Amino acid sequence: MIYRYYHAFITLPLTLALVIALASPAFAGPRIASLDWTLAETLIALDAPPIALAQTDDYASWVGQSTPMSVTDIGLRTQPNLELLANLAPDRILISPMFANLAPRLSTIAPVETLSIYTPDKPVWPELEALTRKLGELSDHEKAAERLVASSRAEIDCLASRQPAAPRPLMIVQFMDARHVRVFGANSLFDAVINQLGLTNIWKEPTNAWGFSLAGLERLISLEQARLVIIEPYPAGVAEALKTSGLWQSIPSVTRDDVITLPPTWSFGGLPSAMRFAKTLTAALSDAQSQTLGACANGKPPE
Repeated sequence: MIYRYYHAFITLPLTLALVIALASPAFAGPRIASLDWTLAETLIALDAPPIALAQTDDYASWVGQSTPMSVTDIGLRTQPNLELLANLAPDRILISPMFANLAPRLSTIAPVETLSIYTPDKPVWPELEALTRKLGELSDHEKAAERLVASSRAEIDCLASRQPAAPRPLMIVQFMDARHVRVFGANSLFDAVINQLGLTNIWKEPTNAWGFSLAGLERLISLEQARLVIIEPYPAGVAEALKTSGLWQSIPSVTRDDVITLPPTWSFGGLPSAMRFAKTLTAALSDAQSQTLGACANGKPPE
């Protein structure tokens, strides 16, 4: 008797998740599951959301948008709930190279396809467009993919025409802790967007495969001309610690009080993250958000 009630208790959430997922009209067409947030955000932008995604709450915090109700959370990206994933019966599972070690186990559920961007020595923006088209092909949303590529190009050109005259070079950072940051340079999403907007990224140091360098705050003090751009979220306690940090107060951009803080944008994202960053950065630099973004509206989303 105890086992029967316990079994019902632990399987009820799984059953409800499956009922909701399988009843959703968003599941027309190929049933795609994704462990990777970049692939997921692009599919969502194509109106072809994955049926399953890992760590949806963290996705919302770091990507800056919530997933549709039709998307089922399958647990950790590094340790997905394989039973739940199997019961969702995807036609295909998409991963990035970071999760290649999971491919053998995932392939027992459905065919696995590995898609990557941010290839060293390759321009980022063309890779973002190529990934969008590939996902359009895999989801049977080729026309939506072409519209997203075209609207992103048009909007980025419009935003580029609205940049302030003679802006300071920018330094894009994301905090790791109260003394260390990721600084984004070559081969990063943020650097690619800055280049598209006709702005200058002051950080010329070598970067890793994801386009950033790890640096202590003291390294930023010597870059006197840079305007600091912080991408949220802050790790726990960091914002409070900076208020009393003499090292932080010594950074020239902080001293000038021209630091820009932007809402979360997935720093390893696709075209949707690129455009989110382009719009929020332009709005902050122009200090007239509604006017700037309204002038560069790209029309209705892809169908």
